Amino acid sequence: MGLLDQTGQEYYQGGDFGGYQFISLTEVINQFMLVYVGEDKIIPKAKRIDVAFHAQRALQELSFDTFKSTRSHEITLPPSLQMILPQDYVNYTKVSWVDSAGIKHLLYPASKTSNPTNPLQDTSGDFELNAIGTLVDASELIVLDGEYGNIQVGMFVSAPNIDLFSTVVATSNTGGITTIEISNPVTYTGTETLLFTPEDDSLILEEESTFILENVTWAANEDKITQAPNTDVSNITVGMLVSHEDFPIGTTVIDVNGAVITTSNSATAASTSTTNEVTFISTPKDSDTWSSYKSAKPNQVHHHDHLHPHHNHDHGNMFNSRYGLDPQHAQANGSFYIDNTTGKIHFSSNLSGKTVILDYISDGLAQQIIPIRPRIGGLAEITYDTNGFEPLIHKFAEEAMYKWISHAILSGKANIPEYQVNRFKKERFAAVRTAKLRLSNIKLEELTQILRGKSKQIKH
Repeated sequence: MGLLDQTGQEYYQGGDFGGYQFISLTEVINQFMLVYVGEDKIIPKAKRIDVAFHAQRALQELSFDTFKSTRSHEITLPPSLQMILPQDYVNYTKVSWVDSAGIKHLLYPASKTSNPTNPLQDTSGDFELNAIGTLVDASELIVLDGEYGNIQVGMFVSAPNIDLFSTVVATSNTGGITTIEISNPVTYTGTETLLFTPEDDSLILEEESTFILENVTWAANEDKITQAPNTDVSNITVGMLVSHEDFPIGTTVIDVNGAVITTSNSATAASTSTTNEVTFISTPKDSDTWSSYKSAKPNQVHHHDHLHPHHNHDHGNMFNSRYGLDPQHAQANGSFYIDNTTGKIHFSSNLSGKTVILDYISDGLAQQIIPIRPRIGGLAEITYDTNGFEPLIHKFAEEAMYKWISHAILSGKANIPEYQVNRFKKERFAAVRTAKLRLSNIKLEELTQILRGKSKQIKH
């Protein structure tokens, strides 16, 4: 209830400064059960689990537009022009870049672009991966008519003379020709068109690149692939998919160090032959839309367009200002696009290398998991502590929490008079409005100082 539990000396020597302005979610639940629930009270009976649920929902809803729940995330934008959304991200309030003086420059969303999926298409435009294969009766080996780096171990293979549900168990490449081994022998000698589909029957996305690494070895139950001599490992990057029968489906590259590649899964069998090869497949290729957007230079002379009527604005202008100035693009700061499918923010090319800040909203319930590392000489295992986290509510909004929980519980009960539910609905609305006004933190002196720069003279 706001009682101080430490002396002034203890407070100033501690690290939890300013904590008196908040109350924990557990305290709100406890005090609601004590004051609002019971005999001769407005809520005669309520389960604590129901109160806890509605308290968390209230915290989420109030966090979106009432509480000061904005958080910030700062990065130096890499050449990829991409920023991963924070772990507890719900929505953004603003995105900006920071100059050498520490001043934010607001960025605007690019509403006229996107990053759609880029499924693989054949020459006919169909979303299929086809290849002509030479079959030999009773054999599991099929020689294809070219090199197909995007054929992965585990894919289903379909053809008139191949058993249903046959899968690719191995691939090899020699002289620009791919040879596959499938799980069942074929029943025909000759050539047929083979159709390859992923194991989850989804569309095959076009990869950025594939690379076949030769002369590599690995040991059983180990996660290292080594090339000797090291001639091509530099072509392998973290995140690439490993396609080989000795590695579980879905294995990816997690580290590249010299001639050694570390994978996310261990090999199921050893291979010491120097003629071994492994196919590495990159992440899905960026869409043409996103590639064009990030390579284009933002127009930085919108306000000069009327001075240069001879310019052809249908080309080289990513925002097309030929027919007038668009206010949302009348700035040279740059722009961004949020791809919620991949959980990344894409930025325009002029922001590469700049310090970018994302101000975003969380729901107040994201639990922070703190790793506890052992001291020197202790065990090497890292454990995690989740008990120290407690959602906090500002005391200006404490009453709004109680009214919100009361209305939610009463509206969900049977045989509650409608007038009573409406009463608490009005009280909830009033309490939320009061909390919003209080948390807006408007100070008369500060407002007066701002208005002094306007046309009207303000005396104070």
